[in-house]
Amino acid sequence: MWPPDPDPDPEPEPAGGSRPGAAVPGLRALLPARAFLCSLKGRLLLAESGLSFITFICYVVSSASAFLTVPLLEFLLALYFLFADAMQLNDKWQGLCWPMMDFLRCVTAALIYFVISITAVAKYSDGAYRAAGVFGFFATIVFAIDFYLIFNNVAKFLKQGDTTEENTAQRAEEENSDSDSD
Repeated sequence: MWPPDPDPDPEPEPAGGSRPGAAVPGLRALLPARAFLCSLKGRLLLAESGLSFITFICYVVSSASAFLTVPLLEFLLALYFLFADAMQLNDKWQGLCWPMMDFLRCVTAALIYFVISITAVAKYSDGAYRAAGVFGFFATIVFAIDFYLIFNNVAKFLKQGDTTEENTAQRAEEENSDSDSD
């Protein structure tokens, strides 16, 4: 089975089947690392996918499921970014601008969740719609926190790039001024 087991078991398996607690190495490779799931980004992505799934279920159960597509798409996108970040696909696929894609995903999700949550709470009297609206408001807050943190990280990165360009420009000016005075 691929990938090969890093710690092969020298003991034969019992006659009754596999050992209790033994995990299949192929399935373990699909799970995100515990360190990533405990990080802030991992927790935000887990919260986004969880709230999107709960909102999706609430819209499925409600009598009129007009807003069913948005939570489903956001759930799938949050899962995709969760596994992409956990598997470090952003390092492997450098041609894509991962922070910008994540930022746009979070901004659009926050705006759309806010609009459909207001509509669900104000327009429909069904209890499932109201629950979906409340969970949608929670999802709006989580997505807003995520895009705020992404924006701060990108702005900090761009400021670091500007200071290095300014330093090289200042050094070039100093070198030119020194050569003019000679």
